[in-house]
Amino acid sequence: MYNFFAYISRMKYIDRWSLMRNSVTENIQEHSHMVAVLAHALAVIRRDVFGEDCDPNACAAEALFHDATEIFTGDLPTPIKYYNPAIRDAYRQVESVAADKLLSMLPREMRGAYAPMVRGTEGEVHRLVKAADKLAAYIKCLEELEAGNGEFANAAQETLAALKKMELREVSYFLEHFAEGFGLTLDELNG
Repeated sequence: MYNFFAYISRMKYIDRWSLMRNSVTENIQEHSHMVAVLAHALAVIRRDVFGEDCDPNACAAEALFHDATEIFTGDLPTPIKYYNPAIRDAYRQVESVAADKLLSMLPREMRGAYAPMVRGTEGEVHRLVKAADKLAAYIKCLEELEAGNGEFANAAQETLAALKKMELREVSYFLEHFAEGFGLTLDELNG
């Protein structure tokens, strides 16, 4: 009996933004879905708008599992996770142990297929998934601000600055062509 997928289904019990007052709670399963949608979009923009080789499906697949280790670690808030290099490095070690534990819950023959997604890859796929993760955080901030929750104002500014610092054309394109819609009401979207 292997419990990998049963554990993956428990991502819905891990809430994000635990230090913030949320108008609408978000769990890591919901977040991972949005990151997958955004990573796929960024890859399509890279491939179809900018004409560069990119695999949208690989980006979406890695994004679906990018926070899977948080099933065991929980969602450590960013200000704590990156407070200093010692905490950051220790947390990376904890994530590695959690990844090993999660992957051990698969038949040996399947581990090779899931290891890159659970551990994260190197290179451009990983870079686009990181950008999509940050973009999802920015969208969450926009949605909270639209709901009247000013607690997300600083997070929105900091996250937007981090997105711009990535200097990815795909992110700039997405922000220019799609981001505004996340601040609209349903009536405005339909208008």
